[in-house]
Amino acid sequence: MFKTARKILKINTKYMKIKFTDLYKLILNKKQIISKLNYLIKNSNFIGGNEVKSFEKNFSRYAGAKYCISVGNGTDALEIAIKSLNLKKGSEIIIPTNTWISTAEAVVNNGLKLVFCDINLKDYSLCLNDLKKKLTSKTKAIIAVHLYGNPTNIPQIKKIIKKKNIKLIEDCAQAHGSKINKKHVGTFGDIGTFSFFPGKNLGAFGDGGAIITNSKKISEYCFRDRNHGALKKYDHHFSGRNSRLDSIQAAVLNIKLKNYNNVVKKRNYLAKIYFQNLKEIKEIDLFKLEKKNKSVFHQFVIKTNKRNELKKYLSKHKIETMIHYPYMLNELKCFPNSKIINARNLGDKILSLPISEEHTKIEIDYISKIIKQFFKI
Repeated sequence: MFKTARKILKINTKYMKIKFTDLYKLILNKKQIISKLNYLIKNSNFIGGNEVKSFEKNFSRYAGAKYCISVGNGTDALEIAIKSLNLKKGSEIIIPTNTWISTAEAVVNNGLKLVFCDINLKDYSLCLNDLKKKLTSKTKAIIAVHLYGNPTNIPQIKKIIKKKNIKLIEDCAQAHGSKINKKHVGTFGDIGTFSFFPGKNLGAFGDGGAIITNSKKISEYCFRDRNHGALKKYDHHFSGRNSRLDSIQAAVLNIKLKNYNNVVKKRNYLAKIYFQNLKEIKEIDLFKLEKKNKSVFHQFVIKTNKRNELKKYLSKHKIETMIHYPYMLNELKCFPNSKIINARNLGDKILSLPISEEHTKIEIDYISKIIKQFFKI
């Protein structure tokens, strides 16, 4: 029987092509979604309404927060979250340099000073020593990013800023469902922000985002800001923006949320296979996940000095990979340059391997086999 299984594996992988992500295959419950969309179209229910309210209630319950404010996208979620803190002009906000540009844009677009912090090479989260060095009397907030779906070192960050009157925002764009000591990320700080971009673990059919908080004051501000500064029509308290999650995206997310725990389980299952298969390759560094932390593995990232050669070799074998991210934010022309050592080291060596609920054990084993083949293991 074992020989037969091996023979089948050989036949299946000979012409195998593995995409990094196949968004169509990620859509489960297609019939249910189509039925719901037809209902919304028939009733011309496109903006706001029960579907959006239902999602806000469901997601706040899922994340363990009192309030959820849905918005148009993850970038708006960050911008509104920062704006809700009402920080004085000239205030500094510290962010890690190895993240998507939205984290930095949100600071700059609020007219505040951006300060980049280096990372540690163990789990790619904020370097606590560098964080301490970057703190000044003007530091008013820190944005901690749960990169790749892995919880960042929130408890240690909170210890450092305790009694300093520094606000903590959690960027959870890649970390829906990640936990620290069984508590959801996004609920440790003052505010948590999320993205529902289609490629996210919990993705919509277009753009979408959300803010969660346990503060009534912050939630009321965010509800107003997303809707031109008003909670009800024509009652504008300040100049806000138009950033509303539409009913179609809310409906899709409501359906997907019901099955989301299974998505997380599948990604953890595949990640475990990667860890087991690749742990003996000396030329590869695998990130370290603390036992108290639960990742949702939005990405599975490895580090190697032979990144470019390995990427090319995997491509030759029809295996798609990505780099998240090739450039650090402090290296971009649009932001002030500062010396960041560890992050630069990471940017030249990281490679994201395929991992999603669409992938199978056979595919992950095959990818691992080709990687071992490259390193002559």
